[in-house]
Formats: sequence, structure tokens, C-alpha cells
Amino acid sequence: MRVLAPYLALYKRHKWLLLLGVVLAIITLLASIGLLTLSGWFLSASAVVGVSGLYSFNYMLPAAGVRGAAIIRTAGRYFERLVSHDATFRVLEHLRVFTFSKLLPLSPAGLAKFRQGDLLNRVVADVDTLDHLYLRVISPLAGALVVIIVVTAGLSFLDIGLALTLGGIMLLTLLLLPPLFYRAGKPVGESLTGLRGQYRQALTGWLQGQAELSIFGASQRYREAMTHTEQAWYDAQRRQAELTALSQVVMLLIGGAAVLAMLWMASAGVGDSTQPGALIALFVFCALAAFEALAPVTGAFQHLGQVMASALRITQIIDQQPEVTFPARDGAAPARVELTLDNLSFHYPQQVQPAIRDLSLAVPAGQHVAILGRTGCGKSTLLQLITRAWDPEQGELKINGVPLAGLSEEALRASMSVVPQRVHLFSATLRDNLLLAAPSASDQQLADALRRTGLEKLLDDSGLNSWLGEGGRQLSGGELRRLAIARALLHDAPLMLLDEPTEGLDAETESQILNLIQDAMRDKTVLMVTHRLRGLDNFEQIVVMDNGEITERGTHAELLRQRGRYYQFKQRL
Repeated sequence: MRVLAPYLALYKRHKWLLLLGVVLAIITLLASIGLLTLSGWFLSASAVVGVSGLYSFNYMLPAAGVRGAAIIRTAGRYFERLVSHDATFRVLEHLRVFTFSKLLPLSPAGLAKFRQGDLLNRVVADVDTLDHLYLRVISPLAGALVVIIVVTAGLSFLDIGLALTLGGIMLLTLLLLPPLFYRAGKPVGESLTGLRGQYRQALTGWLQGQAELSIFGASQRYREAMTHTEQAWYDAQRRQAELTALSQVVMLLIGGAAVLAMLWMASAGVGDSTQPGALIALFVFCALAAFEALAPVTGAFQHLGQVMASALRITQIIDQQPEVTFPARDGAAPARVELTLDNLSFHYPQQVQPAIRDLSLAVPAGQHVAILGRTGCGKSTLLQLITRAWDPEQGELKINGVPLAGLSEEALRASMSVVPQRVHLFSATLRDNLLLAAPSASDQQLADALRRTGLEKLLDDSGLNSWLGEGGRQLSGGELRRLAIARALLHDAPLMLLDEPTEGLDAETESQILNLIQDAMRDKTVLMVTHRLRGLDNFEQIVVMDNGEITERGTHAELLRQRGRYYQFKQRL
């Protein structure tokens, strides 16, 4: 239960709304019990008095009580569902933000050991599972406890022995059955959570790797493994359904036994009356209604194991300490950036070979530098070190003579714009995707950035309200790269980091992108990672990397003058 403590603490943010939901649930339960109890007594009493009681028996007051209890029950149920679900959704919203805020400082070092499908399942499905904690555990338990107290206290005015008997049976049921079914349901809940994660992870991998799996003839084998996991998941769901049915059967048996006990004991007399008459029906129907209120409790504790397993999976992520930390002090972004890399070395976790080895580089403010090398030589790793996705094991990076470790995260992010190799677009409008780079930008500024990057045709039809869809699938590769550059320009940082901005593009589009970089980023410091030689004559410095080291550096013209060296260099790429 200790694993749930951090998530229970989040409930304090909405404690009054959650408390109102519990109160409404209790009122609804008491109204249901009152309705059935009063109806049973009223019908029995009416039958007992018969026609002779037409003028002596008060029909109006019990009838008004029945109608009032029915109205309260209906209205209470509506508002209880409304408030409880609203409170739960607010807690889940806060929990999602809390979880995501814990994930951001961990990326990518702390999240590298988790596969994408597993990480997605933990952040989405496991967080959603935590709503059971309030709706299926806390609220039913609180309601059942109050019902036991109120029913026992109310019936004690008529017969304290019968009241204590019914209250005792209900209390024992509340104390014994939930732990019993929690023990029985915990392995099933943990199995359900684990299998759900495995299946969704496998499904994500199958969808993402469909082309490769088909090419190598492994699609069917992979699908069979998924089917096996899916079947195990179905079996776990079946076992949980069987436990739910068993809990309902046990509750029905105990409720039936309590009703028989009330019928037998009340028939001998209620209070001082040895002829209880309609009071027998009152106790019997009260027992029936009270156990109906207890019904959700045993089933709720079956889900507690699943809730705890989901909480544990989330805790495994958010309890990690970030590999990279930033100082708390504020700082403004500089107008120009001079970048210095001094004797950098870096290993990825569980990797023997260093990704960066004794690398030193000075980039004056406003200079455009191209970093070339074959795939896997450390080019992209170098950009990740500059953005502080990782910290180097040795050496130091400086911006205008200030170590990166001394800059606050706000100042560092404001100092640089990044155009990644894989451009991610959210399933949202064109405006929303551009505002990620500059939240305060006006529509005119967004449109200007699109025109500068040659994307003015995206302003046709719906304009900035155009829906891009997941990943912007209707856009070509060149349009995606241009959109990433537009975002970088909107961010308007003095340092531009570009990772393979022309990869996979045709020669004409590549030339357009390179010309755009030169024109739009003329006054900025630019580091462009590439392994292609086209269009590098406008870069002041070309750096060649191999096995994490800088092997050559110079201008494009210098490399051309040494033709043998140039062809050797081209062959390596």
C-alpha cells in the first residue's frame, strides 16, 4: 500500500470535490435503503390494517416519504456520478501533468532503457488505471462504513439486539471479504497489468516495424507471439471475471443469511412488541438494501492489485534521479553565441566504445559549420551534448565562455534552436504545431515564417487552422523539413543546430533547403550535421568526424585543393 502514498497525496488538490462525491454517494445509498425499507414496511402495514384502517391509518406520510426517498435517490445518483467523475478526471489530469513533468528531466538518459510502447503504456494506460483508486475503492469503502453506522444506529431505536446483529454481520463482511478478495485478486491484477503492457508494446513494435518484418519474412512469427500474449491477457481477464462473479455470489449468500436471520429474530418480537407485524418487513427489507450497498466493496478490492501494479510501474519511472540537472537561477539568452568544445569524451550506457573521444572545436559567433561523417561516427551525439540531453564524461562545453552546466534550463533553451532529423508534428492544427516554438507569436508572425521557408501554399484553404493529422502525413519530406526550420526561425535563437536537414530529399529540394539555411540564418551561429557533400561551399568551416574524433577540418575550398584527400574523404562518407 505504500506505493500508493504519492498518488493519494495528489488527491489533496481536489479533496473538497472528492469529499462532496463521497457525501453524495452516501446520501444516495441511504436514500436507496430508506426507500426499500419504508416501502416494505408501508406495503406490509397497509395489508395488515386492511380496509378497516382506511380512515385510521396515515397513508399520506409514508407515501410522501417513499416519494421523497425516490427523488433523493435519483437526484443523488445523478449528481454523485457527475461530481465523482469530474473529480476523478481532474485528479487524472493532474496526475498526467505530474507524471509528464517527472519524465521530462529524465529524457533521454533515464528513459533509454524503456521501449516506446512500454513507456507509452505506462504513461497512458497505467495512469488511467489509477482512477479505480477513488471510484472503486475509496468511495465504496467510505459509503459502506457510513451505511453500517447509520443503519445500526437507526434500527437500534426499534430493537437494539436486531440492530447490532445486522450491523455486526455487515461489519464482519466489510472487514473479512475485501482483504480475502484482495489476496485472491492481486496476482490476477498484476498479471493483467503486465500482459497489457507486453501486448501494447508488441503491437507498437509490430506496427512500426511492419515493413522490415515483411521484408525479412518475420511478420507471421511476430504476430503469433502477439497472439500468444493476447490469449494470456484474455485468460487473466477471464480469471478476474470469475473472481468478480464469486465475490457477488458470496455477498448474495451472506446477504441472504442476514435476511433470514432478521426474519427469524424479528418474528419473535421487535423491541417491546411481541406482535411486530409490519416491522418484520422493515428489518428484512432494510437488510436487503443494506447488503446491496455493500456489494461493490468486495469487487473493488480485486482491482486494488491492478491499481498497485500500475502505480508501481509509474513509480519505477518517476522515482529516477535525472542524469542532467540545471541550476535554478534565471538568465537571459545572449544575442550572439560563440561555442567552445574542449576535450569532450562520452560513452553511452552499456556501450564499450566511446561515442565522442577527446573532441575539441571552437565556433566563433555567426559562423556556419558543417559536421560531416559516416553514420554512427558521433555527429548527432555531439548535438545532444550541446543541448544537454547528456552530459560529457570528460571535458567542457561553453557558450560565450560560460560552461553549459552553469546555465539555467530557460537560458540554455532560449540560446538555441534545434532542427531534428525526425520532425515530429502533433495531431493538431498548423497553428498549434508552430506555436510550440513561439507560444506568444501572432498569426502574422506564423504566416511570415511559413513564407520565408517557402510553405505559403499551406496557408491556402483553411490556412493556419489546417489540420495536419498524426505526424503530418499529408506533407512531403521537404515540407516537413521546411516546417521544422520555420519553427526554428520562430524560436529565433542565436545558435542553430541542424541534424541531417536534407536527408532523404531529392537534389532540387536539398539545394532549396541549403539556400534557405544560408539566407534565413545568415547572422546566426549554425552547426549542421550531414554526411552529404552537396552545397557545403557556403560554410566557413567543415569538420570531418570518424569514430567520435575530428579527423579533418578546413574550408570547402581547402578540401577541394587537395583532390586526393577530398576523394578519400568522399569515399569514407
